[in-house]
Amino acid sequence: MLTIIRKKTIVAIALFAVVALSIISGNSLIEKAIAQSNNQKVVMVTSADYPPYEFRDTASGNNEIIGFDVDIAKYITKELGLELSITDTDFNGIIPALQSKRADFAMAGMTPTAERKKNVDFSDIYYEAKNTIVSLKGSNLKTPADLSGKEVGVQLGSTQETAAKEFKNVKLKSLNKTSEIIQEVKAKRIEAAVIEDTIAKGFIANNPDLEFTTIPNVGEAGSAIAFPKGSTRVADFNRVLAQMKQSGEIDRLIKKWFENNGNPVATPTNSGFGFGKIASSIPYIIDGIKITLLFTLISAFFGFLWGVILSLFKISTLKPLQWFANAYTSVFRGTPLLLQIALVYYATPQIIGYNIPPLLAGVVTFTLNSGAYISETIRAGILAVDKGQAEAALSLGIPYKPMMQDIILPQGLKNILPALVNESIALLKDSALVSTIGVADLLRRAQIVGAEKYIYFEPLLFAGIVYYLLVMSLTWGGYALERRLQRSS
Repeated sequence: MLTIIRKKTIVAIALFAVVALSIISGNSLIEKAIAQSNNQKVVMVTSADYPPYEFRDTASGNNEIIGFDVDIAKYITKELGLELSITDTDFNGIIPALQSKRADFAMAGMTPTAERKKNVDFSDIYYEAKNTIVSLKGSNLKTPADLSGKEVGVQLGSTQETAAKEFKNVKLKSLNKTSEIIQEVKAKRIEAAVIEDTIAKGFIANNPDLEFTTIPNVGEAGSAIAFPKGSTRVADFNRVLAQMKQSGEIDRLIKKWFENNGNPVATPTNSGFGFGKIASSIPYIIDGIKITLLFTLISAFFGFLWGVILSLFKISTLKPLQWFANAYTSVFRGTPLLLQIALVYYATPQIIGYNIPPLLAGVVTFTLNSGAYISETIRAGILAVDKGQAEAALSLGIPYKPMMQDIILPQGLKNILPALVNESIALLKDSALVSTIGVADLLRRAQIVGAEKYIYFEPLLFAGIVYYLLVMSLTWGGYALERRLQRSS
């Protein structure tokens, strides 16, 4: 009876996984089909956590990316008769996205430095901002000389990082997001941050305990549009940019986004702590639970199946299977999971030409990684089953496959159930890593809200509470399943 129930459960889960994978890749396949039938579609990649350049107005319930750069991109593509699609990722993933042909161009307040020009092409400068020193109020850090001997935060891969390297006797701390840098200043882990003035104004308006001072730009300055090397679109974009400057359209957008006209995020909030600051955006964060759970369930299911296969390889009498399984486990347990995600996401288009969706890239990576860990757990469970079970089955003439499926594996899985629950919990928490490739999961949405509101602690704390509740639910479910199996044994 248990065997029949188990088979039906596996079939049901398999059907769910197929449907879920279709959902994950469905939008990408549809977009690809449209792109093939309409060559006028272009993809812009950005990092939508940098208001007022690009961000999401989560309070309105609209998940659309808006901002200064977005308005310019829409204007240019409309003038050129192109259909615009926008992709979101971390700032340090923008150039890899262009190199892997995932996008036709990028806009993210990006400065055309000499180093970047080696990897991508740039348009003319469309806006020039200034750098600022942001510090706690009263710290009296006004010039680069004042930062001597201090630890200073900068955004990884930004022109501010390049400029700050020229400051004498300064220890740099590079982080992925500007909001993280500001939180480090507020927590007094670093003395100051070097960020762009347009961004600094928003943080100062919403964090009265901070102050900023504008400093002269060092080296390259100004924002430009980035393109893959050899792109034929640079000249057309430059032509429209020149028209926008001549007609005053650029100046109009500067006033709209940098002088607080139409910028919904520049309104100062009350100081102190409270979830009331993010109340209007809480539904947006909670909506990320669906992505987090979908990702975890699919990855756990396929990771378990792959782990079973690897564990059988490891106890096989065939040496090549043993060598493969052991080498595989060694590689995936010996390299960082974040590195594996980046390799699958960015290398897949270059190697096989398939533009793998971010969520599917995360599922593939976590399946491969989780399988390596689960295989060791299952192998231990199988070896823990008394050898007499296998000997008795073989003496009765039961073939190896049904013996493993109906006798050995069920007993082994019952022994390792707590370990499998722990692996599922770890998978749920580690799922936050897919936010680094732009998946709008729970953590990514909390970071987006933090960037939009110019605060960081409240949205992350709220996300942490949700993660904790999800983990506790999974833990209780594991306990219930364990008790049920014990009663049925």
